[in-house]
Amino acid sequence: MSHAHYECKIGPSILNSDLSALAEESQRMLDSGADYLHLDVMDGHFVPNMTFGHPVVKCLRQKIKSAFFDMHMMVLNPEKWIEPMADAGGDQYTFHVEATDNPADVIKKIKEAGMKVGIAVKPKTPVEDVFPYVEDVDMVLVMTVEPGFGGQSFMESMMPKVQALRERYKSLDIEVDGGLSPQTINMAAEAGANMIVSGSAVVKSDHPKQVIDTMKSCVKEWILKSNLER
Repeated sequence: MSHAHYECKIGPSILNSDLSALAEESQRMLDSGADYLHLDVMDGHFVPNMTFGHPVVKCLRQKIKSAFFDMHMMVLNPEKWIEPMADAGGDQYTFHVEATDNPADVIKKIKEAGMKVGIAVKPKTPVEDVFPYVEDVDMVLVMTVEPGFGGQSFMESMMPKVQALRERYKSLDIEVDGGLSPQTINMAAEAGANMIVSGSAVVKSDHPKQVIDTMKSCVKEWILKSNLER
């Protein structure tokens, strides 16, 4: 009987927090049980919005010493920011398959810079586009909203992508990002997602620990269930 070798991790997206108090907000999330921090980097080109870049990440790393930084790079020319982000203290560099003509090259450069590799797909992109690269990356991110803005509604129609990945790659870290909350977590967990990015639902909550715990226990239940069924 082969067990799934993946665990549930909840990573708040701090884009929805008070950006003038990024370190405090990040620490509050970690104190509430966050497993990692999901940092949304937008360049105003790949997506119609701008957030922050490596100088902000570098400052954040000086305050937040040990947390795992998952950099979600919603940028054109992802290879351009690999070195600066590695230098700033990023742990995982998640780029979009749509943003480059040569994903294999980007993957190689990220590894050479000493970071883990994530590859992301937008809602309109078929999940098959990442299959050739899955063996070479640490994580696949299935966007459950159109990237660029926080606070959008979860797209349940993306769950077949997660299922397709989970059926093929039993131990892969599969991340979902966009509209995840205690109301939508069950759909994502059932499909096989194990890395859960949550913005507004956690950051804007009066009881973030409770929200994180609720989502984590839901995912853990599905992991357990899928292991029992194998």
